[in-house]
Amino acid sequence: MPEGRAEIHDEDPFATPAEKRSPDRRFRGRLAAPVTIWTSGGSEGRTGLTVSSLLLAEGAPARILGLLNDTTDIWDAIQGSGTFVVHILSVGDERLAERFAGSWPSPGGIFAGLDVEDSEHGPVLADQPDRAYCRFTGSSPEGWHQLVRGEIERLEFAASPRPPLIHHRGAYPRLLEERSD
Repeated sequence: MPEGRAEIHDEDPFATPAEKRSPDRRFRGRLAAPVTIWTSGGSEGRTGLTVSSLLLAEGAPARILGLLNDTTDIWDAIQGSGTFVVHILSVGDERLAERFAGSWPSPGGIFAGLDVEDSEHGPVLADQPDRAYCRFTGSSPEGWHQLVRGEIERLEFAASPRPPLIHHRGAYPRLLEERSD
């Protein structure tokens, strides 16, 4: 290679070699996951996090279950306030997902420059109309995370369905076919 020129690699030179990666993490990486942002706290202590490990359990009332690390600000805020909001992201929200995951710069904080409204359940991202307002009902340790349980108290939807943002193997692929409700 000529002096002073950089070489571009197809792989991440800082990534853990395949033979040293956790098998369970590799297995999880083969699953497509929804991309959501969970928010909690008031105007003085807003916090949020991108969460893809979640389930919705239908019932009366419906419940949402998610895995959160107990060292995160969102975990502390949910325990403190007893409430949280789950926003479903759509195609085109990739940078927002990365921002709340802490892997994209957000000068001024993760909420800076966003249209945010406060609610009794926590901060609401006004540009993310598909959301669930939840009451924290408990948690239990699961692996290296806390399984957070919330009762869904209210749901809101966009006027027409938007294609969901999904995460698979470090990327945001698009669904081949879109369906309406």
